[in-house]
Amino acid sequence: MNSSKLKLIWIALLASQLGFGQEATIQPIPSAPLKDVLSYLSDESGTIFSYSNDQLDLNRPVQIRSGSLEEILNEIFPSPPYQLDFRNHKVIIRKNAFDVTISGYIRDEGSGEILPGATVIVVDQMTPEQDLLTGTTTNNYGFFSLTLPAQPQLIKASFLGYLPEAIHFSGAADTLLSITLKQSNQNLTEVVVTGDRSFDSPGSQVMSTELGKVQLSIGEIQSLPAFLGEVDLVKSIQLLPGVKTLGEGSTNMYVRGGGADQNLILLDEAPVYNPSHLMGFFSVFNQDALNSINFYKGNYPAKYGGRLSSVLDIRMREGNLHRWQVAGGIGTTSARITAQGPLIPDKSSLIISARRTYADLFLKLSADEYTRQTSLFFYDLNAKFNYKISNKDRIYFSGYFGRDLNKIRSLQYSIDWGNTTGTFRWNHVFGDKIFSNLSLIASNYDYLIDLPQVELPFEWKSKIRDYSLKYDFSHYLTPDIELQYGIHSTFHHIRPGESPNRTEESVARSNALEHAGYISNRHQINRWLTLEYGLRMSLFQLMGPAIIEEVDPVTQMGQEKVFQKGQIYKTYHGLEPRFNARVLLSDNFSIKAAYARNNQYLNLLSNLSLGFNVFDIWIPSSIQVKPQIADQWSAGLYFDSKDRQLTYSLEGYYKKLQRQIAFKDHSSLILNKKIEDELLTGTGSAYGVEALVRKTQGRLRGWVGYTYSRSKLKVQGINEGKKYPSPQDQPHKFDFSASYKLNRRWTFSANFIYATGRPISLPVESYWYEGRIVQIYGDKNAHRLPDYHRLDLSANLYRKKENAKNNSYWTFGVYNIYDRHNAATAFVSRELEDLGVVVNSNKSAYHKLYILGIIPSVTYNFKF
Repeated sequence: MNSSKLKLIWIALLASQLGFGQEATIQPIPSAPLKDVLSYLSDESGTIFSYSNDQLDLNRPVQIRSGSLEEILNEIFPSPPYQLDFRNHKVIIRKNAFDVTISGYIRDEGSGEILPGATVIVVDQMTPEQDLLTGTTTNNYGFFSLTLPAQPQLIKASFLGYLPEAIHFSGAADTLLSITLKQSNQNLTEVVVTGDRSFDSPGSQVMSTELGKVQLSIGEIQSLPAFLGEVDLVKSIQLLPGVKTLGEGSTNMYVRGGGADQNLILLDEAPVYNPSHLMGFFSVFNQDALNSINFYKGNYPAKYGGRLSSVLDIRMREGNLHRWQVAGGIGTTSARITAQGPLIPDKSSLIISARRTYADLFLKLSADEYTRQTSLFFYDLNAKFNYKISNKDRIYFSGYFGRDLNKIRSLQYSIDWGNTTGTFRWNHVFGDKIFSNLSLIASNYDYLIDLPQVELPFEWKSKIRDYSLKYDFSHYLTPDIELQYGIHSTFHHIRPGESPNRTEESVARSNALEHAGYISNRHQINRWLTLEYGLRMSLFQLMGPAIIEEVDPVTQMGQEKVFQKGQIYKTYHGLEPRFNARVLLSDNFSIKAAYARNNQYLNLLSNLSLGFNVFDIWIPSSIQVKPQIADQWSAGLYFDSKDRQLTYSLEGYYKKLQRQIAFKDHSSLILNKKIEDELLTGTGSAYGVEALVRKTQGRLRGWVGYTYSRSKLKVQGINEGKKYPSPQDQPHKFDFSASYKLNRRWTFSANFIYATGRPISLPVESYWYEGRIVQIYGDKNAHRLPDYHRLDLSANLYRKKENAKNNSYWTFGVYNIYDRHNAATAFVSRELEDLGVVVNSNKSAYHKLYILGIIPSVTYNFKF
């Protein structure tokens, strides 16, 4: 007999009464291992216990109170999950084989909107530290599901910028929950959560399996300095490590050495092909209409596809389910307003958000006739409606419409472009473990260049239009296995470029079908090892009407072949495996590794050096132009400080690129019917290291990032077939973004960015020939523009009254505060007096073109 058992018997002998048999009263005893408690109960009651060692944790500490044997056993072994079978002086203890499922939605308490990416965990109440047992995160629709043993559980929910919430779950049956979280009012009071490190674990960078993923909150973006008073999502993304830009005047992103067309930008699942306003100085995303932002740099889940470099998944707000609100702002160049509220409280809501620049309105006051006839503005409109059919069914309608008009009467030109998207979604929950989303999506981008007053009037149109069907499933099979699978299908209608008055020079229209099916599994092997693996299969089909020139292999003569409407004449397909692994070395330190292959069937053609993305055209893969392919390997180290104030990450990657498109020298996009003849394809490689330190708690918040990266291309027919730097090859990039809350009224923020100057091709010498200067170029992209750097500052001044219904504040900002003249491009021409160089028309000189200097702004923001 061991010492624990002797101690129990000695305590029992001190009691005033001893009971025998099932009806006798057994005295209370202090906490002891379950095996010793069962031995004691057997000795005192004369009962034999029968059980399987595999079903009971015999070392579990148990404390019993005074009562009959049956009462004590029912307390030790509650039902569920245990079943007790009393047979004379024998008790059989069985653990029920079934589990229960807890599922539901995480929402904002104030508005009732879903919170995608929120953390839901289960902790062990029996340990003082409340160790993490299991956990998950909500999907893009705020839904989660966990299958747990049928016993009482403590569920904890949290989300960045919100106060955590704890729920006691009885474990008696499957349960559908609606958990609400309250925002931490960061403008009025400082909320700091300490201790309880495991609370955010599954949603943190340490615990997640994804590499290169950044989740940004709207609050973080709104705290950054704004350009001309407009907070800009894309400009914020461009500040992250691994993301490059060509400079001012561009919403193009170059991620980990990839091209501008290799980024998939989704607004409520609809692709946005040109996210720019005002020639790229603003993006099309109105901050007031957005709910969540997820950015993936290459190793994205299998449900995404069609691009090589990144995915920017943006979700619009759903509208307040509880009360009506109006918010907006009036700034230096634009004004915006948003109205949202319930149509049926807690069941249906609507949000409408609009924005417009108004600089053109002041042009009407000019004394100059040409200035009065100038139009220079953009506007956009977001709207979303949702309706809760039942606890398991909800439908959504969302849309975006935006346009730009740049009409300069004195220059006799007009440029008009815009995007339109529309999405219908139906969310349905099958049982408690399968979440489904059916989406019908439409997207359109078009632009028009019109030169009506020139000697030979010119008009050029371009368009790409998509219609998509998607059906996605999230299957929470077991606590350790989460499956995702689905099918996607898209019809592309592409008009690369058409000129009504020059039809012989228009580029032929294209129709194509793009399909994909995928399956992925997030498999938690144990507490320390989690794998995420999947496979995506893509299919691309070119279809008529089309006229294709085929070359006879014998005679080498070309012959045209006609394909009728709907007839498939070329098919591409590809397998795209994805794999992520996370090894948890401690509660706040992990390492990860990943591999992903991606295929891309749409290509953006642009040979402009300024970075403006208005005149670009999209073309599909064709018989001549094969799909692009990228393989990316990456690994990373992730660390969180114990107080969760700071997070650190260090990621490295290598990317192999195939079938990269480049232009022949002196090629032209406009008025080129056989544009594919101007294209060459080759290989590329990119590699780099990205470091990021991020602070998300306290008065001072923000991040510091550094990137070292290289990107090379090798194309036969360019640079004598030798490798050369790609346009986005900028080895060094340093970013600093921070906001500081001084007191209840003032917050200050700053951005600083430094980047190596981008490559450019410039002449190495020149000579006169027949009265003109002839330039001689050396290697491709052998020169670089001057290094880019800029500092932006801003300050927010809030109302003094904390509980005022009108929650308004002023934003004062200065863009490029020390007036750095960053070069957008450079060129060589004769020395000209008005360019500030030595006046000598017989010599040539390098000239730097910059776009923006110092720009102050002020904006009044309101909400009531």
